[in-house]
Amino acid sequence: MKKELLEILEQGDSHYSENLETPFNDNPQKYTQSEKVELIQSKVKDILEILGLDTNDQSISGTPYRVAKMWVNELFYGLSHDRKPSVSKFDKSYDYQEMIIEKNITVYSTCEHHLLPIVGKAHLAYFSKKQVLGLSKINRLVDFYAKRPQVQERLTTQIANEIKKTLNTKDVACLIEAKHLCVNSRGIKDINSSTITSQFYGAFKEQDKKVEFLQAISLETEF
Repeated sequence: MKKELLEILEQGDSHYSENLETPFNDNPQKYTQSEKVELIQSKVKDILEILGLDTNDQSISGTPYRVAKMWVNELFYGLSHDRKPSVSKFDKSYDYQEMIIEKNITVYSTCEHHLLPIVGKAHLAYFSKKQVLGLSKINRLVDFYAKRPQVQERLTTQIANEIKKTLNTKDVACLIEAKHLCVNSRGIKDINSSTITSQFYGAFKEQDKKVEFLQAISLETEF
């Protein structure tokens, strides 16, 4: 037992993951949504009581249920495969050969190390072959992968890979800039720093295409 505890403590400060996929356990669909809410509610109540709070107090008595429902139905709905958004694709019936860019997509995720918010913007671009994506569907895919405990590097890659797979194209770029509240509100408490991650595939590995993309997402817009 002491050896196992020591191993856990040694791993506690490790923020590195070799896995580009979300680290699900052997049976991620073991419980229904309602069962998850009920079980998590019980655990949150235990945590609040361990912290010394009176869970019978009028203001706190509903907190375990609210937290459980929020985790299952909102913040972590991206862990449920059946809630993955359908993606509308359209045949490219016009002669457009340049990159398509969707920028300033809101990212609201949760750091898997401290379960604190990650807040920022995602920028995506691709060269279409035969099909293009419905614009709102890109936003929905970003939100789906963001709504699970994440590390920003993995989130960036998962989004880019999903666009590649959906459109059957290798020419995809994804860049995310975000603030991590595990840095901003605890530890060093640096409220000004942000983290940038990027994934470039295909044509976007070429310097001119990469520069064009980076310049486009840095343009100021008035709407």
